[in-house]
Amino acid sequence: MKNNIWLDGLRSVGRVGETAFIAAKAGIKYATEKPSNAKLMRETFESLGSTYIKLGQFIASTPSLFPREYVEEFQGCLDQTPSLPFSYVQSVLASEFAGRNLDEIFASIDEKPLASASIAQVHAAKLVTGEDVVIKVQKPGVETILYTDLNVLHWATKVLEKVVPKVKFASLADIVDEIKTRMVREVDFIEEAQNIDDFVTYLNVTQNHQATAPRVYHQHSTRRVLTMQRLYGVPLTDFDVVKKVSKDPSQVLITAMNTWFGSLMMCKSFHADLHAGNLMLLEDGRIGFIDFGIVGQLNPQVWTASIAFMDALQRTDYHLMAENMLKMGMTDQKIDTQVLAADLERLFSGVLLTDPHEILSSNPADLNHIMMDMVTVGERHGIRFPRDFALLFKQMLYFDRFMRILAPYTDIYADQRLQMIQTLDSSSLLKS
Repeated sequence: MKNNIWLDGLRSVGRVGETAFIAAKAGIKYATEKPSNAKLMRETFESLGSTYIKLGQFIASTPSLFPREYVEEFQGCLDQTPSLPFSYVQSVLASEFAGRNLDEIFASIDEKPLASASIAQVHAAKLVTGEDVVIKVQKPGVETILYTDLNVLHWATKVLEKVVPKVKFASLADIVDEIKTRMVREVDFIEEAQNIDDFVTYLNVTQNHQATAPRVYHQHSTRRVLTMQRLYGVPLTDFDVVKKVSKDPSQVLITAMNTWFGSLMMCKSFHADLHAGNLMLLEDGRIGFIDFGIVGQLNPQVWTASIAFMDALQRTDYHLMAENMLKMGMTDQKIDTQVLAADLERLFSGVLLTDPHEILSSNPADLNHIMMDMVTVGERHGIRFPRDFALLFKQMLYFDRFMRILAPYTDIYADQRLQMIQTLDSSSLLKS
């Protein structure tokens, strides 16, 4: 234990030094090359690694807190890092399963990783009982780096708020605390396992046999190691393969979206990172949902209001949009819904033109702009949207990209097979 404390202390000191060095390099680059502030910050964050990459992704998904220039720049903040040598993975496994012989758990582990991100690395393996699995292994020192970085950020924001009282980003320290809460959850694989179990329970309760999620082997999982069933399939963006498995690729997408919309209503949390790598078409034709590390939470009132807002948007009922916008956001001010409705009409009338569905079939960049414009309108009226609403919208952007590949000539949102609102027995709801 003492050795671990000593090692963590050395890592913390080393991390502070590394951060200072990279920050100094960024300062030199700014002085010599004069890049935009947003671009320089993104490049610096990517150089600083895991914590700052996640912070960049937070900025990208939170337009209500950060300027548009930064939100757009950080859309390209990718969570992909070089893989670590297999010996590091072995050391984590040996530490997490101390007192147990790994040969009694795993018959084999592939040394070459399937994927490597800032927080974890994924390896294929086979249990001694014969099942094919994947092992998600947290990289060594990630938690120490996380806490060190966030403590440095917290201190820096406190200083900044004192030095520049009128800094545009009000309550920066509170924002860092929010980020800390969420990132600490992401490095706790026990919580991720619970997210998967929650989703699987939802599929079972609704008798949804068209989608699945990997089984978690809890007896072989810890806070830093997650052992799951291996699912075999292809990303939904591999159109050629999807066509071979399914006669109607659009139905595949609709099944995935209906499953996800249902989870918004029934599950304690929703999958908030269904990009191309996390949504698969399996060999048996089912949709596989994987990697539940990033989830969002919306209370029923916010989700109900979100659906009502989108419905009002498609019917161009601006007054109803304004009323539901109030229910989606948070405000301590008295809002004139008539004035808010007029502002929304000015915003959307030029976008919708003659087709209300155009808002949902625009390209992702346009949708991002529209979202940020909507947030700006809300802020003028003292409305702040919950962060998880931004995660919700980000996922809608992901679906838009799937549509362009699987159903390029179909207006999915006008398709009667799509059920954004699902009638469910309230007694079966899993939300607590």
